[in-house]
Amino acid sequence: MLPIITEEIREKIVTEALQDVNSWRKQLIHYIKEENPEVNSAIIEAANSTDLDPKGIALGAYLTYKMLELARDEEGGSLEEFLE
Repeated sequence: MLPIITEEIREKIVTEALQDVNSWRKQLIHYIKEENPEVNSAIIEAANSTDLDPKGIALGAYLTYKMLELARDEEGGSLEEFLE
């Protein structure tokens, strides 16, 4: 089961991202590329395979990734526990 994203987590991540969306998105590209290259590849592939705005798709995916990561950390679990 995935960790619960609280209103506080959502607000924190969205506020952080909206301060400078382009810089935040670029920072996440590099972060996720190191942390989980397969997720990064999937995000980029999905973003480039639709008629929708690729940067918008990537931003949504990166926001979700960071909110789930923070929720997991606050719940004190490991990624493996949430994937079981």
